[in-house]
Amino acid sequence: MNNLHSESTDAGHRGGLSRSSDEASVMEVERRGWPVQSNDGGQPHSGRSHHHQTKPFQISKHLVLEAYKRVKANKGSAGVDAQSLTDFEAKLKDNLYKLWNRLSSGSYQPPPVLRVEIPKSDGGVRPLGIPTVTDRIAQMVVKLQIEPELESHFHPDSYGYRPGKSAHQALQSAKERCNKRAWVLDMDIKGFFDAIDHGLLMRAVRRHVKEPWHLMYIQRWLKAPVQYIDGHKECRQKGTPQGGVISPLLANLFLHYVFDVWVEKHWGGIQFERYADDIVCHCSSEKEAKRLMQLLEHRFTQCGLQLHPEKTKIVYCKGGFNKGEYEHIAFDFLGYTFRPRWIKTRQGTQGLYFLAGISQKSAKRIRQEINSWPWRYWCQKELTDIRSYSGSKLSGWMVYYGLFGTSIIRNVLFHFDKRLSRWGKAKYKGLKTLIQAARRINRLRQRDPRWFPHWSAA
Repeated sequence: MNNLHSESTDAGHRGGLSRSSDEASVMEVERRGWPVQSNDGGQPHSGRSHHHQTKPFQISKHLVLEAYKRVKANKGSAGVDAQSLTDFEAKLKDNLYKLWNRLSSGSYQPPPVLRVEIPKSDGGVRPLGIPTVTDRIAQMVVKLQIEPELESHFHPDSYGYRPGKSAHQALQSAKERCNKRAWVLDMDIKGFFDAIDHGLLMRAVRRHVKEPWHLMYIQRWLKAPVQYIDGHKECRQKGTPQGGVISPLLANLFLHYVFDVWVEKHWGGIQFERYADDIVCHCSSEKEAKRLMQLLEHRFTQCGLQLHPEKTKIVYCKGGFNKGEYEHIAFDFLGYTFRPRWIKTRQGTQGLYFLAGISQKSAKRIRQEINSWPWRYWCQKELTDIRSYSGSKLSGWMVYYGLFGTSIIRNVLFHFDKRLSRWGKAKYKGLKTLIQAARRINRLRQRDPRWFPHWSAA
């Protein structure tokens, strides 16, 4: 990778899970099983003999167990072997032992990654790679070991898939900087996860990762074939599956050098927010934004990436003191649309300000999901059943899309109230019209707004 930043490479065997020597001294493995108390010094053995086995790689069973817990908490679908988390847990100790044994011996070979395609709102599809449960645990083992070292080098304006970072932090930073700089370069990298160059990525990995078995398994995951729903397989020469446990970390490392470090070195004073491959740069003038876009197009091409020609654009942050007229005055970022909005000030006057609210795409997706809920089935149920099913989802939407005020997301969730009115009309014969049903729902909302999160937010 051209012009890799000259940071310290003294990574060594860092990160992972710290464990005291006292804890290590009371661990052994029961027959085909997992940790039980002992006094043998904590060396792994098969359970059939108390003689210590020599493994090429010293991998803690505690690390594998912790990796399993993380994967279980993240849930997820079955991979090519059709084994679910529930199936894996049916023989949990055996499965974890087998994985630990293979990882420690160096014999673990990742199975193919199941390729599924998720429809996008623009009519296209988003390819998603689903590793098996066992492979997700194996990836988590390595991720837990290398993440602390990589995190210590990542840029503070990189927010995606990082501990202690969030989409809300990126959105808040974007809002504040849009108020200070009038121009934004909104970038979209075409097919990013499928376009990552393996050679350049491994060059970046070796700069920080020194443990041989970490490097070996990362290379194997990058080369693991893709298996489609119809069963046919494809070998991969580039890319890392979007959906893999370790993929976001590797993708962040790749863009750390391709973009974060490079743009800061070659474009002093740059301000940006990056959430994985979703990037917003703040510029002081249109001329600066155009020049930056030209340089980044060349930089990404050098590294095997391509800016999407239709989705990458220069945006004028119209509002406040920015009163010019330009073609593009809005951009989407992390489910929000930043655009000029008329609002009433505290002094009671109307003003045009560049503000963020839920995007039309996100609102459409929410309405479609609400429509997909089992409303006909609920005609045989009570309102409490609807609340049990929908409460956490409604609350999640309110929390995420209510960052800069709840009025817009409450208007979107009014669609839920309309569906609730239809449900009431279908369930109660005394309600002859939708207007009657809506009035009953409104009375309930006024009497007890705690029924649903967007009611109480009003």
